[in-house]
Amino acid sequence: MAAVGALGAGGTLTDVTGWADRPAWTATAAATGVALALVLTQLWDVVVGGHVQRSLLRAQRAEPRSAAHAVEGAAAAEQPGPAGGPAAEAGAGAEAGKLTADEHDSRGGERVSPGAGHVGIGALFPYLRPHLKVLGAVSALSVATAAGLLAQPMLIRSVLDGLHAGAAVGGLLLALVLLLLMSGAASAVRDYLLHRTGEGVVLSVRKQLAARMLRLPMPEYDRRRTGDLLARLSSDSTLLRSVVTGGLMELLSGVVVLVGAVALMLLLDPLLFAVTVLGLAGAVGAVAVAQRIQGASTAAQEKLGEMTSATERAISGIRTVRAARAEERETREINRCAHGAYRAGLRIARLRALVGPLMTSAVQVASLVVLGVGGSRVAAGAMSVGDLVAFVALLFMMMMPILQAVGAYADLQTGLGALRRIEEVLSLAEETAGDRRSGPVPVAAARAAPAGQPVGQPAAVEFDGVTFGYDAADPVLREVAFRVPPGSRCALVGPSGGGKSTTLALIERFYDVDRGAVRVDGVDVRDLSRADLRGRIGYVEQDAPVLAGSIRENLLIATPEADDADLMAALRAAQLTELVERSPAGLDAPVGESGVLLSGGQRQRLALARTLLTGAPILLLDEPTSNLDARSEHALRRALDAVAEHRTLLIVAHRLATVVDADQIVVFDNGKVVAAGGHDELTRSSSLYHELAAHQLLVR
Repeated sequence: MAAVGALGAGGTLTDVTGWADRPAWTATAAATGVALALVLTQLWDVVVGGHVQRSLLRAQRAEPRSAAHAVEGAAAAEQPGPAGGPAAEAGAGAEAGKLTADEHDSRGGERVSPGAGHVGIGALFPYLRPHLKVLGAVSALSVATAAGLLAQPMLIRSVLDGLHAGAAVGGLLLALVLLLLMSGAASAVRDYLLHRTGEGVVLSVRKQLAARMLRLPMPEYDRRRTGDLLARLSSDSTLLRSVVTGGLMELLSGVVVLVGAVALMLLLDPLLFAVTVLGLAGAVGAVAVAQRIQGASTAAQEKLGEMTSATERAISGIRTVRAARAEERETREINRCAHGAYRAGLRIARLRALVGPLMTSAVQVASLVVLGVGGSRVAAGAMSVGDLVAFVALLFMMMMPILQAVGAYADLQTGLGALRRIEEVLSLAEETAGDRRSGPVPVAAARAAPAGQPVGQPAAVEFDGVTFGYDAADPVLREVAFRVPPGSRCALVGPSGGGKSTTLALIERFYDVDRGAVRVDGVDVRDLSRADLRGRIGYVEQDAPVLAGSIRENLLIATPEADDADLMAALRAAQLTELVERSPAGLDAPVGESGVLLSGGQRQRLALARTLLTGAPILLLDEPTSNLDARSEHALRRALDAVAEHRTLLIVAHRLATVVDADQIVVFDNGKVVAAGGHDELTRSSSLYHELAAHQLLVR
């Protein structure tokens, strides 16, 4: 307090401390302490800021994976009728269709191929392009903050030299305080803008990923694990946030501070700067280690995807798991995947653990060398105490950003590893990429009738020498040929595995034929856009998928414009009105996850009602009565008789009683059509059909 009073009375540093009478090395030590005290504020910001960022990251990684419903329902969203071509637009398109032009255009440039081994920092730029203005402001604030940091040691130097010379330093002290306040304010604004930009980048990436995941070709869903896709949409995209908020800008500000500090240190004492550089040799090793983090991060995210897939598989089939008493086995499998993710995470931890000590050791060596050499130079009169204090402060101010920059570089490599997995999905072609034509087609018709009423005239369906296999080396269908006249009912029968369900999938263009052609009204379906084709087709799958939500939400997937009267009419046609009438919630009654609150027959009829609601003139029914009791089956057959009057029906059936009155029955065996005709004709001419009918007591 006495010292402060003496200074306040206009005294000099000599009057207060007897500075000039002390040995030079003592003055050097005291001055270095002043510089270290100043730098402690920067260190505190690093420690506290890092803790806050880690807390935020932990919270973000714990976000619920709400994307599960979207990806698990991808197949349903792609299917017409119950989840038809319009469904893809109503489901995925409703949200993904909100992508701005900037977000679509920002994907310009060459994509990374799925097998790309390394992703460079340039891969981030397309995602940052819509935020360039904000990032420009952030860059300016970063430069201003860095300039403020660099100015502080020089002001301290002037204050110390002024005090030593007995000059007034009140103005310099005021300028130093104002500089500290302004730097803090600029840093706060910069951090907010950075976090906002990071959230914007994550939002854009998730929207693009969701849009692409729901539009992939069907073979991609066949060979990819749902859980792995979910991991890319949730955890991988989250890692990009830390790249933007803590990676790029810290690298930028670190470079600015580094360049400025180097210039000022060279100006103060070139010899001491050369000594500093020699002491920082360990920093090169830290950067080399950090470069290896990207590959380790990619491997860790792959392992996380495996764990998510294993968990998703077990939970989605939990009833089967419980019934088979397979909880322990599934738990072991999840634990195995979790241990794989653990080991991959440990590899990242080991690499990151090396980065810190290497940099810390380099800083400590450089600091000790500078203090030793600098103290001797002050004692020899080669530099002033103020010069040494400024040099030491610049050294520490340079070290803090370098430490941050190396850590940011490690974060950047982690984020680039996640970006590689994201780019792998975004590089996949959309299903529509195979369309020969994307415009309107003659067989397509806009909705002009009330929901549930047929749109347009019934269409003819023809298979002309079709060969197809999920694996080209193992065809499922071989030279299949038959024709379904418009407005008729055709049943596809035969042993399991004969290719009947695949036939329906080819009409939908879930897959394209290897040879031959599938035609609708004489037009090759490959010459039609999938959206227009599926707009005329209703499809009830064999397992009758029901999406989580209410009865109303399931019915409106394909026809969002339908009113309550339309919904009830469709339910009435599917013999399902009692489900609504007995629930206080009516159409808003929940159906549970995957329709778990409904019986198998109710799920089948809800899927049928959803199909009828579209008014599609072509109906594809894959085992529509497989889960119905005799009474419900009879009611459904009457419903089909009513709706078949103005539609073309193709029905896959194992229960021949459902289709004995079909206009045409096509018999499949081992991927080939072995017979076709009416029931009575086939019982006489086809031994296979006669055998099938005899087993079901339809003939003697």
